[in-house]
Order: sequence, then C-alpha cells, then structure tokens
Amino acid sequence: ARGFSVPLQRPADCGADRYFDSSRLACAPCGAHQRQSAGGSSCVCEPGYRMVSSNGGFSVTCEKCPENMSGVTQDGWNCITCPKGLTSKGNCKCLYNEILVERSIDGVLLNEALCVHCNGSEQSFSASDASGNRCVRCEKTFIQVSKSCDCSSPNILTGGLCFLAHEGLPPKGVAAVRFAQLGITLTSAWFLKNLQSSAFACWLYSNLTACQALGNMCVMNMNSLSSSRTDACGLFQYIFVSTARVGVTHSIPYWRHNLPWLYYGDQPGLASQVLEKNNFPTSFTFKGTDKDVKLKFIAASFDAAGNFLKWQSLEGGILQLCPDTQTKLNAAYVFGTTYQQSCKISVSKILLDFANPVFYDLFLEYNDGNGQQHLWAVPVLNLNLQYNEKLVNQGSNMNNWLLTRRFFLVDALSGKENDLEKPPSVVRIASKITISIRLVSHTQRGTIYPPLITVAYTDVLIQNPETQSVMVSFAVSYEMNQSEAQIQTDIALGVLGGLAVLWSLLKTAGWKRRTGSSIIDLQTVFRFLLFYAGDLANVFFIVTVGTGIYWLVFFKAQQFVSVLLPLPSQEEDFVTYVACAFSLKALQFLHLLVSQLAIDIFFIDWERPKGKVLKAVEGEGVIKSAAAPVSIWRTYFIANEWNEIQTVRKINPLFQVLAVLFFLEVVVGFSNLALMDASSSLTRSSESYVAPWSRILRFGVSAALWVAIAILQVIFFAVIYERFVEDKISQFVDLCCVSNISVFLLSHNCFGYYIHGRSVHGHADTNMEEMNMNLKREAENLCSQRGLLPNTDGQTFQISISRKMRLHYDWIHETLTRKRGPARLLDSSANTFEQSTRAYNAMNKFLSSFIDHVHKETDYIVKDKLLLERILGMEFMEPIEKSIFYNDEGHSFSDVLYYGNETTLLIFDILFFSVVDLASQSFVLAAILTYLQQEIFRFIRNTLGQKNLASKTLVDQRFLI
Repeated sequence: ARGFSVPLQRPADCGADRYFDSSRLACAPCGAHQRQSAGGSSCVCEPGYRMVSSNGGFSVTCEKCPENMSGVTQDGWNCITCPKGLTSKGNCKCLYNEILVERSIDGVLLNEALCVHCNGSEQSFSASDASGNRCVRCEKTFIQVSKSCDCSSPNILTGGLCFLAHEGLPPKGVAAVRFAQLGITLTSAWFLKNLQSSAFACWLYSNLTACQALGNMCVMNMNSLSSSRTDACGLFQYIFVSTARVGVTHSIPYWRHNLPWLYYGDQPGLASQVLEKNNFPTSFTFKGTDKDVKLKFIAASFDAAGNFLKWQSLEGGILQLCPDTQTKLNAAYVFGTTYQQSCKISVSKILLDFANPVFYDLFLEYNDGNGQQHLWAVPVLNLNLQYNEKLVNQGSNMNNWLLTRRFFLVDALSGKENDLEKPPSVVRIASKITISIRLVSHTQRGTIYPPLITVAYTDVLIQNPETQSVMVSFAVSYEMNQSEAQIQTDIALGVLGGLAVLWSLLKTAGWKRRTGSSIIDLQTVFRFLLFYAGDLANVFFIVTVGTGIYWLVFFKAQQFVSVLLPLPSQEEDFVTYVACAFSLKALQFLHLLVSQLAIDIFFIDWERPKGKVLKAVEGEGVIKSAAAPVSIWRTYFIANEWNEIQTVRKINPLFQVLAVLFFLEVVVGFSNLALMDASSSLTRSSESYVAPWSRILRFGVSAALWVAIAILQVIFFAVIYERFVEDKISQFVDLCCVSNISVFLLSHNCFGYYIHGRSVHGHADTNMEEMNMNLKREAENLCSQRGLLPNTDGQTFQISISRKMRLHYDWIHETLTRKRGPARLLDSSANTFEQSTRAYNAMNKFLSSFIDHVHKETDYIVKDKLLLERILGMEFMEPIEKSIFYNDEGHSFSDVLYYGNETTLLIFDILFFSVVDLASQSFVLAAILTYLQQEIFRFIRNTLGQKNLASKTLVDQRFLI
C-alpha cells in the first residue's frame, strides 16, 4: 500500500533564498545571486544582477552588472546607469511624480536612465502595448524564435506565444468542452486562446503556470479521458506520459514534477488501495483532556491561468455555496458531527459571485510525532467523469472508481463560446459536494481511513439567469462498516425468531387445550399465525430498541471514537424492522381487542328471597303468597363496575404521553441526543449548528423514555397508589363479595375465570346498620372466610371446564335467548322481556348449582397449578369428567381486560409513536396522534364491550352507564 502524505509548506515558510514551487506545493532553492520574488512563487535576481534567461521558477540565470552601470532595468533584463541613485531592489530611483524612462521612443535602451514627467519610453525588442501609449518588451518566446516581435510562418503563434514549428511538440489540441448532461459540445473561447499555448509552454519549458493552466482546463472538461481525443485531458496525459524522465514529487508516482496532480491512475483496484490500505496517521477523541475533534482541511487554490493563489482553510466555508453563519459553517469540520446544508441559488447570483473559477487541491492537515505539520491528500470522486465516453465512478464498488485530485465549485469560463468578455452560454456548478469520513473497523482509538470528497456537477444552459436557479448541497458524513452489526442483528432476529416459533406453537397448543379441540384445522393454523405475529413483533421490538439504545449509549458516551452512526441509507433496514414490529403488533392488538369483545360472562346472584309477600294474580281476582323478590340493583351495580374496569390500565396513558413529550421537547431536551453529532449535551444554543436527526437515535431516545417512564409508573401504582389509594381490580373482587355476586368468565370455549363473590353472611340485600354489623364481624374474624373452599381466602380461580359443562352452558344460553315460534307471536316487547328474564333466572340457577356441586355429571375439582403450567401459560390436564378450578394467587381474570395486557398495549403505543415520528420527524405530532389513537380504541373497547356485557349477562343495557 502506498502512502499519500506530504509535508505542509506555505510561501511564507520558504524564506528569502527559496521560492514556493506550486507544482510540488513545496519550497525549492533559488539559484546563485537570486532571491524570492514578491509573490513567492519564483526567483528573481538580487540587486545589481540582471537576468540572462528565465523560464519561471528556479530556471533563472543572473549576471552581475558592470560598475559604471550598477542599476538594473525594471524588467530585470538589462543594466543601466542611474543618475539619481538606486532603490532597495537595485532599480533606478526617480523623484516624486517622475516616470523612469529606460528606453527611447523606438525601444532602444539608453546608457543612462532618464526621469521624465509621465513620458514612457521603451527599448528594442519591444512592441506597442494594448493602449498604444508605451512600448514594452516582446514576450521572450518571440525573441527566442524570430529575434524580433514577429512570429511569422512557419513559426506557430498561439495564446500570445511564439513557438518553432518542429517535430516533438504535443499534438494540436481540440478546444472543445463537452457538457454531457445537456448533450452538447462547445468550442470554448478560453480553450481556443490558451489550450495550445499552455500545452507547448508546459512541454518545452516546463513552465509552472502553463502546466497548471493546462491541468485546470482538463478539470474543466471533467477530467474525462478518451484514447482517441486530443482535448485538454488528452494533452495533459500526453505530457504526463512523455515526461517520466523528470521524476516525481514527494515520491508520489501520480504527481509528476512541474505538473499538477490530477489523477491517481486507472489500475483496477487502485481506489480501494488509496481509500482503505492506509489509515490516516492521527486519532480523534470526543472527551477527556486529549479531546481532538477538529478536521483541519486545507486547500491549495489556483486561478484559471494557473497562478497559485493561497492556502485556504475550509473552516471559512469556501466550499459551501449556501450562505450561513460562521459558527454553523465551522461545525461542518467537527469530527463526528454530520453536516448537511442545501439551498436553491439563482444563476444570476452564481454568475456574479463566481465569475472566475478557482481550483482546489484538498488536503487534511495533521502533526507527526515530532510536531511537524504534514498534509494528507484527499482524493476526489467526480461523478461526472467519463472514461472512453462512458461514465465511471457510478455505483458502490470502489474497485471501479477513477479517483482524481483537483476540483472547482463554479465554472463560468469554459462555457464562453466566442468572446471572453461576454456572458457564458453554459455554466457548470458543483451541485452536490460530500466529504465522507470512514472509521477503521475494530478501532478503539478513533482511527479513520483517508477522507473522500464526492462531487457531482450540474450543467445549466443559460437562458434567463434572473429566473433560473439550481439546487446545491454540501454535506460531511461519517460512516463505518456496518456489515458486522447487520450480521449480529440478523443472528439475533434469527435466534429470537426461532424461539418465537416454538413459543407460538406452545401458545397454539394451550389454545387448542382451552378450546377443547383435538384436531388441527384451518382455524388452528390461523391462530398460530396470529400468535406468531405477536411474538415476532416482540422480537422486532426487542432488537430495534436494543439497537437504538446501543447506538445512543456507545456513540454519545464514547471517549475514543470506536463507533459511528449508520448513514441514512444504512438506516433503511432498521426502519423496516420498526415498521414490521408495528404492523405485527397492531395485528396482535386487534386480535386482543376482538377476543376481549367476545368473552362469555355472567354474574351469579347468590341472594335468596327473604320471606313471602302477598300478590294478586292478574285475571283471576285472587291473592296468593309468593317469594319476596331479590333486588336486581346489586347485579346492575356489579355490571357497571365491570364496565368501568374494562379499560383500566396499570399506567396513566395521558401522563405517559405528556411526560415523554416533556422530557423530549418541552424542558429537558432529550431530543438533542438524537442529533448526528458527538455531543451528549441536552441543551443547544440557538446560534449553534443543529446536525441532522438520526432515525435510529430518535427511536432509541423515545423508546427508552417510554419504557423508563412506564416502569416508573407501574412501580408507583403497584407499590404506592394501589396499596394506599385505590386498587380497582382488588376492590372489584371485594365488591363482588359484599354484593353476594360471583363472576363467571369464559375467555375460551373451555377455559375462563371465576371470581367467588358469595357473601359469608348469607345475604347482602339489607339495610345500612346490618351491613356495617356484618363487615365488623368479618373484620374481627367472627365469621367464616370468603374462599370457595372452607377455611380458605381464595376467591379468584382459573377454570378449565369439561365439554359437558360447556354444552350445558351453551344449551341454556341459546335455547332461552333464541326467538322461537312464528314471528307474529314474538314481535311484542313483552315477549322479549319475559324471554330475557327467564334466560337470566335459568342461567343463574344453573351456575349457582354448578358451583355448589349439585350436578354430579358436571362437577369440578379445585387444585393448584404446576410451576411449569404457570410458566408456559397452559394446562397439562384435560378436564374430561370433571372441570378443574385452579387456585389463582393473583387476579389473572384481568387477562380479559386492558389491565392484564399492559405490555402489549405499551409496546403498541411505543411503536405507534415511533412510526409517526420516523415519518414526520416531529415528537409533538407523534404524541398528539398517539393520545388520539389511545382514546379512539378505548372508546371502541368501552362501547362494544358494553354491548357484549349486556348480551352475555342478560343485563339490560339501559342500566349500564
């Protein structure tokens, strides 16, 4: 693997006896009797010495002037006598408002300089300048080729330079620029003027600015290479290949001496070597005393003519076309802070602000172990590059990429067709720039691979600049190899999904036992799929919550960088998992809702008549004695209490939603933890840059808060509220006992629950004094215990009834509630009322006698469940001859209520909240919609549950309020 590290040197670092070689981006020594020029990019003769030859840079030859002509002309080529002394640079000095004249009007050099007022005079080998008011020396190539200022045939005049026509020159260049997006090729005025001259000067004289200008024209042509074309890139490649003898710069084989570094080479697999074989030789830390989170990007900038401008730090926002505050611009180069910026800019503003293109060679600055500053070259992935007329750099396979070095932001120069003074016909804009930083796998010290800058250009055909606009974006992204995390996620899903299959099979077997069915039919398969949907939803929920919390903790809390967040494109699988979890959990929730709305329930009234009353017999005119009626109000009262606890939960849903929203958005600001930066602060100033949201972190933060607040609520209600304030479930059981009413529930065909509410006092329909006396006797243990069995307190049971018992139950319920006979005889409301009354009395008599062991063919036994039966939630013993009542240590009858399914409801709420938030990126909207869906489903559960209660208990619905 090759290294691509170079030392950082600036023109100011070179000193007086060295110049800044813009080709090598390094200092080089000047020759004898020479010093650095004013610009620092070439050498000039010392005072008292004249130039004999100069090809730019260090290719300067100096000769000492004679004693009687100690001055040097302004152009540095001749010696002259200075009557009024010398300047510090060795030139002749004149008084204020005098013009130094070194040549006569025809260009002949004077022996002694003159100081005249504003009269220019020139020397031989001179020609009129553009204004025509003074003579200047001819360009040196004219003098070298023709010994005059005329470049006549067969010499070649191009770009203001004169060249000898001889073999060995580069081929004639094509001054064409291809705009592939628009499908047009233009003859560029800039290329027409400078392409051939830059190629010849670079080839013959290794002129630094000419070579740089040629490279810039190749970059303006999108670095596109063709084996059959001699455009700017073709000429650059011709010179690159033909100058192998001159050596390379900084031991980098793609950086030829005197030439700009444009390409990394086209060898297969080279891109992966450049990007992955060498680690960037420094590390990054988020916290601690060694905190280092600054990405010190620095760019060498050049103008279109090839002149080196300056070194520029990217912190000034030089690559961001969108306007922004300095604080936010600088945030783009804080390690670990994902930066995104996009805006729409008018073409007229682009033409105004970027009339002249600037070209950048990007580096990342670092210090070695000795404190020496070095630069690491940042490769460029140009998405518009064409190789042999085919687009390359497309797709994710980096082995096929062709990396480059130099790029620009706006090119409004190459699109000028006829006149450089006129507006361009086409402008090329870097519409999308992304700097990608990738973490080295399994690193514990914040080591990264070399950054990569990806540039996509948009070609705009100029029609009406005032109305035309283009969308531009700039981003800094951080990524790491997520394949291992994906494999671990897949393994977790596979293992837990397999366990979910086994658990669902056990649930199906338990359901088969409870329904009393012994065959596997289509309904069994359907039930298995429903059970599996719920269990698989739990698997997806566990994996996604674990993943979200993992990234939240390990990314935000790490000191040395070891993990980076997945990119938005890498979050798609995670979002899919969340969507699957929500869909499956919604299916389970609807199944739960339908099941609870179809339970069989009946209230057994143990109250017996007290005495007899006289009653007139209608139609007979006689009075007979009859049993005193038993009040129905106790049954109505219990039915209303049951109706109220149908949607009671272990938490307060409204408080849950408000608390989550409070911690996320209102005051605490936990939502700031979901930003794609390394900061773990909960507060952000309004002026600071706000990084994009991470969907994984948003889910992790919100789910963690939901779970944490729900656990705290459950603990509070179980330990404090239900013990010291109100426990509606336990109170309902006590109320049944006080009211002398038992509850018989069947959630399945042969399985259900029984609440024994038979009063130990024999009756409950009494006055206040006797009721208080009964409660006092019970408190003082002066009466028997409330349990179903003698000397026990067990009032709640899980019941597994025999098929005989179920058939008898169904027969009574169906025969007494079904309308029989001709419709004309059953239309009256009186008939319906009497039928319901008979049905209620018959069912009450049958169930009370069943509990009292009256019917030997439908008898039952009471026993404890085995530990494994409790764990698996199923019964091993089948009730063939007798039904089985299992002692219930808790209140398992709440399984047919919201109360006993809090986990399912909570997970559904979390997933609903998360799905809305992931779709809208708004915690507030997610909280509002979550509360609305809770209320809607609660209303549905109450309304339809009330109808089912009235239907199954034979209680008039008009009394359920």
